[in-house]
Amino acid sequence: MASVLKSQTANASKALQKGKRKAEDMDVDEHSQIQPKNKKNKQRVLMLSSRGVTHRMRHLMNDLETLLPHIKKDAKLDSKNHLNLLPELADLNNCNNTLYFEARRHEDLYLWAAKTPNGPSIKMHVQNIHTMDELKMTGNCLKGSRGLLSFDKRFDEREWGRLTKELFTHIFGVPSTARKAKPFIDHILTFSLLDNKIWFRNFQIVEKDPLKPNGPPETSLVEIGPRFVLTPIRIFEGAFGGATVYSNPEFISPAAVRSAIRREQGSKYGQRKQAEEDSERRKDSRRLEEDELAVSKVFA
Repeated sequence: MASVLKSQTANASKALQKGKRKAEDMDVDEHSQIQPKNKKNKQRVLMLSSRGVTHRMRHLMNDLETLLPHIKKDAKLDSKNHLNLLPELADLNNCNNTLYFEARRHEDLYLWAAKTPNGPSIKMHVQNIHTMDELKMTGNCLKGSRGLLSFDKRFDEREWGRLTKELFTHIFGVPSTARKAKPFIDHILTFSLLDNKIWFRNFQIVEKDPLKPNGPPETSLVEIGPRFVLTPIRIFEGAFGGATVYSNPEFISPAAVRSAIRREQGSKYGQRKQAEEDSERRKDSRRLEEDELAVSKVFA
């Protein structure tokens, strides 16, 4: 009987241990299910332009397409008045960001950067465009490589700067899961804020001095291109529209600048004509009346 009792108690203790182990395993499974999964960076950018872009604008778009392998380029948008179609185009192309280049009068270029379909969106004026082929810099990087993003600390000092920084991080930050991206980081994209304008530069990261290939590693930067300057005009709450979040009071449209220049030139012409009339009037006032005893009358 004693042996039977011992065997029963041993079996009961084993069953309790198994039950505890199962409960512990269940707790571990529950904890593993509760832990959040790592979110993947799934950013895709749709890039397109309007009708009327010049060769310089088109080359700038080609340079950006080369630098950002997660960009999907689409055909030109026929109408400039139906920007509400852009979120639908981005959805059809499975993109959650949009870069839209709007050309006006074949000389002014505006850039729309937006998160689709819910926003926000930023409208900017593009100036001082210099493409890679035009600059012919000595820097070089692998096509399809991922680039680091460097933002000026002044972006964090302003509300619209923080919003712009977050939006540019989504658009210009190449995700590691991009289909055309290569697992290399050999260049850096810099965004500097000066005079309320965003200055864009692209540099190659050189780890060794080419003049001293066997020397110690010395990290340096060599510019690749392109270059351009962005002037923020207005930030909207939605995608390509909605309530205005920020408006730049210092921005003057290039059409207004050209109109002021023509008006100034017209005022110069008016001033010159007025001076000629004043000169003729002074000459008339200084002219003496003909005397009756003048030689022309006496010996006529």
